[in-house]
Amino acid sequence: MRALFYFLLSLPVRLLVKCKVIPDNAETFELGDNKDVFYIVRHQSASDLLALQMACKSLNMPDPLESVVVDGQQMDRCICLEKPSSIFPWMKPGKTRAMSSGSALLKAHQKDHERNAKLIPANLLWGRKPGKAKVNVSDMIADETSPNFLRKFFIVLFLGRDALVRFSEPVSLRQVVDTQGSDDIAARKLIRMARIHFHRQSVATTGPRLMDLHQKFTALFANPAIKRLIKEEAKSKGKSEEEIKKQARGMMKEIAADYRPVTIRLGDRVLTWLWNRLYNGIEVKNGDRLRELSQAGHEIIYVPCHRSHMDYLLLTYVIYHQAVATPRIAAGINLNFWPAGPIFRKAGAFFIRRSFRGNRLYSTIFREYLGLLFTLGYPVKYYTEGGRSRTGRLLQPKTGMIAMTVQSMLKGIERPLTLVPVYLGYEHVMEVASYHKELKGSGKQKESIFGIIKAIRKLRNYGKGYVNFGEPISINDYLDSNVPEWKESIDPIDPPKPKWLTPTVNGLADQVMTEINKAAALNSVTLTALILLTSENKALTRKELEAQLDFFIEVQKAAPFSKEVYIPHESGKELVDSVISLNKVDVTDDKMGQLISLTDQACLEMSYYRNNILHTYMLPSVVCRLLNTYDKLTTEEIDTKVEQLMQLIKAELFLWHSHDDIVEQTETILKYFEQQQLIKQSKAGYWSINAENKSSHMLNLMSSCISETVQRYTIVLNIVNSSSPIARSALESDATTLAERMSKLHNINAPEFIDRKAQTAVVNALRDYGYIETDDTGSFIKTDKLASLDETLEHLIEPDVLQSILHT
Repeated sequence: MRALFYFLLSLPVRLLVKCKVIPDNAETFELGDNKDVFYIVRHQSASDLLALQMACKSLNMPDPLESVVVDGQQMDRCICLEKPSSIFPWMKPGKTRAMSSGSALLKAHQKDHERNAKLIPANLLWGRKPGKAKVNVSDMIADETSPNFLRKFFIVLFLGRDALVRFSEPVSLRQVVDTQGSDDIAARKLIRMARIHFHRQSVATTGPRLMDLHQKFTALFANPAIKRLIKEEAKSKGKSEEEIKKQARGMMKEIAADYRPVTIRLGDRVLTWLWNRLYNGIEVKNGDRLRELSQAGHEIIYVPCHRSHMDYLLLTYVIYHQAVATPRIAAGINLNFWPAGPIFRKAGAFFIRRSFRGNRLYSTIFREYLGLLFTLGYPVKYYTEGGRSRTGRLLQPKTGMIAMTVQSMLKGIERPLTLVPVYLGYEHVMEVASYHKELKGSGKQKESIFGIIKAIRKLRNYGKGYVNFGEPISINDYLDSNVPEWKESIDPIDPPKPKWLTPTVNGLADQVMTEINKAAALNSVTLTALILLTSENKALTRKELEAQLDFFIEVQKAAPFSKEVYIPHESGKELVDSVISLNKVDVTDDKMGQLISLTDQACLEMSYYRNNILHTYMLPSVVCRLLNTYDKLTTEEIDTKVEQLMQLIKAELFLWHSHDDIVEQTETILKYFEQQQLIKQSKAGYWSINAENKSSHMLNLMSSCISETVQRYTIVLNIVNSSSPIARSALESDATTLAERMSKLHNINAPEFIDRKAQTAVVNALRDYGYIETDDTGSFIKTDKLASLDETLEHLIEPDVLQSILHT
């Protein structure tokens, strides 16, 4: 009868239920004999067990509805913690056999010392709807606290297509018995820990209870800082407090998110359709970090780079599919237009003006609203760059949001706050063409419904998207390390602005950007852009391009830029096929094969994609350049010159390497090149190119990756040498003018090459590392250290470019 019941019920369940399955570190599951695999779930529910059966089948795991013989007795493979509640409120649900089953399993292990059964916690969530402070009918339906059969019917009916099954890592019952024993106390502890685990996991997935707008506004008006400021504003402006409160409420309405779970569920369906149409796939790396942090009770603050308006949608979509609560998103006020604004607001967006300057009321309300989100436990997402990068490089961080985050901690938030840097990458960014127009001086187009319609009409194959979650940064640990006395500044009512705040926030922001760059994703378009833009005439035969792609990938595998970097699994041939399918290159066929090239317009576009990953090849490029331009060098000489150059570009490109890291990675690169017989080392310890190996030319293109950086530094050094002392403004202006001239003389088609901000970064690096200094008038003068850098750069720069710089 039991089998017939489940068979009949499975017919409507299969029709109504669609499970998303999230196994935690599924590759680490070592289940061994299927007879010794058990599941533990929250509810004794037939629909739950059938949904679990579907999930197990998709992962080729044992059937949870089977019985298992344990110590000569039949036992259900699935242990259920709670029975359904009764439809009659006065009747309490009975107890399940969880305690007796757990005790029997532990005692069986006590008798048989060779036995090692695995207990897999399986958490089933229907709809992922968080609770509310105010409960309505739909919330009662979604409430999963031991639902009775009638409420479960409606749950499956309305939320069955949004079911989620999370498999946690298996628990070794052998280890439990060895460490905790096999008596009833151990069994009771096992069951209790399972309940706690499921509760934490459910909260991490659905998020904390929701507050509606009225509740949020009430909490904000009760905030001491806002109450005091309203009184001060009323007094200073000669207005009544009610008038100031009305202004404040208007600002709150402008800022606050109005999160609705139904918007996220509908958005998931729409975006799934959209991604399937736009992308060939979305590569996600390190998503397990989010689940670990959420379940450990951390307040997660996502800090991604900003490439495109698509970032808002893609990252939230990926976070949702990692089985953690979706964040409240800081969005520019320019996106608050109809109909996008109301939709974004209901998906969790809260809006921020471009500038707070001169508006104490707005800045205070925004800061306290952000603090309220942290206090309530909502995950948050904001972009530290402050806007989308127009060049493909990371922008210098805007520190306002991070400063407000740290200030919120000074109110005594007990939960640990953790920043999660996120690298977002694309094989096609739909705004690239407009970025180049803006860089050439045209105004930024205002976002509108017509822009959305225009973008939808242009939808096409965008290749792949990449979301890589970097190494989390605990703000608590960062403050403990850098400002041991920071807790002395905690004041729940009115925390001061301590002297250490600004430098600490600046350091924290730089670390965020560095971690984002560490998590870079290499792909077909970025690698092809990097290679073709360094080649002569921006063209290669297909065979050459395939070989170079394979070489660039192998160098990263042998000496990866970081542990976080994403390296493609495809071959050079497959990557070329991909970039051709995306129409990023020109392909010319003749009887000798294919030529792959870039037009002038394509060079401009591809420079954006190259800049996404240029930093990952800086160190190997410097090594190759030194080997190409010096007849021979010792390992020590190479280390010294590599570090000299890497120090200068570290701040500009947010590189992470310390002295020891540079030495270690340089040695790894040299060894790899030697293994490939591209270079050789003499008995005297000198390194040189192995001219006997025809493949040694492979080093030439990689050595050219640093060409434009070397040229920019040479330009600034030449001006300092010829015009010292020189004011900063004059130095940056002259460097920009000379860079513009070089770009025309030597066909350098890269917007960042002539960007004044890039020249500023060069000047700052030279000053910070003591190559230039200021005199009594504030003008820059050269130091004695400059001569050694001059000598290195003169070797590394192309002779024709050097002559153009020197004779200008």
